[in-house]
Formats: sequence, C-alpha cells, structure tokens
Amino acid sequence: MLEIKAKLKIPRGAYKVEVKGQLKLPFESRQKSRLRSALVSGEEVALMLPRGEVLRGGDLVTASDGRVIEVVAEPEKLVHVECASPEALAKAAYHLGNRHIPVQVGQGFLRMAPDHVLEEMLKGLGAKVSAIEAPFEPESGAYGGGHRHDEMGHGGRIHDHFEGTEPAHVHGPGCGHDHHHHEHDHDHGHDHHHGHGNDHKHGHKH
Repeated sequence: MLEIKAKLKIPRGAYKVEVKGQLKLPFESRQKSRLRSALVSGEEVALMLPRGEVLRGGDLVTASDGRVIEVVAEPEKLVHVECASPEALAKAAYHLGNRHIPVQVGQGFLRMAPDHVLEEMLKGLGAKVSAIEAPFEPESGAYGGGHRHDEMGHGGRIHDHFEGTEPAHVHGPGCGHDHHHHEHDHDHGHDHHHGHGNDHKHGHKH
C-alpha cells in the first residue's frame, strides 16, 4: 500500500512540481494524521503524517514511491451564513467562536458544518442560513496544529495546545465557562518560606 508520510513545506509556486495523483478528502478526514483512504485513481493509500498535521486543499504531499500527490478538499454539506451588514456578520462569527467550532470565513459569509441548534441561533440573530455543498476550509487559527476533539456531535474541534498547558481557548460571554474563580488547593506536604528581602510586620504581638 502506498504510504504518505510528509507534506511539502515549500510554497506551491516555488518551483515546478509534477503532480502524479490526487487525494480527495473532506475536512473531517484532513484533520487525521492516521488514515486509510484511496487516491482519485482508486489506488489505496495510508496516511501517516506527524501528529497534529492538518491538510488543506491544494497541499502537496510525498508518497513512499517518490510521487507528489495533490490534496483536494472534497465538497461536503455545509451551512452558508450571510448577514445584512458586516457588523451583523461579525456578531454571528463571535457567537460561533464561543462554541469552539470550525468556521470558514469568506468575503461576506461564514460556513460551518450543519448543526440545527446553531442554525436556529443564527436565524435568531437575523442571519440568512442556507444549505450548500462546497469544500470546507475553516480558519487556520481553528486548527493550528493541535489535538482533535469530537464534542457534542459538531464534528472535529481543533484547539491549539501548547506543551504542558491548557488548551488556548478564547472565551467570551455565553461560552459556558466559569470565569469568576478558578480555585486550586495545592497540598505540597511541606512549608513554603517566601523571602521578600524584608520583614513584614502585621501588628501581631507575641
């Protein structure tokens, strides 16, 4: 079976590359670093990319036999969102961003995977919502190279993770997180002495 283990990092137009195959995948599959699929020609391939690597339409990858394969974003069922003004569109994008879902931002429109609850929310904001079939290319910030989360049935959630830290979410009103207090009780089992360079007197007489 043909193996694909690397993505070409050079700009597409840097020099002439002879493409000898196409790999057509929907967004959900382009998030996966391990995947069995087939080229457009029908030849079976095993995707074995570095963890966190995400493919976009137009990317070039190298196969185990030396061939260069083009990644094609397969058209899929999407929700196309339009608003009466740029401000209304920005408001819609803000509310979708609070739900941490992949969203494609275009010239005067947003696109997302079908979701009845979010569609009703958008209609409530005055947005025009329609069903289309098109390639799905969410904002790169939504899947910058992190881990994939399948939550609540909305498709892949991709958040940026940094080694040893919590996911880098952007929060706002209505995001469902408690922003008031994050209290952590740490019992280290030993005393901490904080040297501040001077003595603090609190008015206690002993």
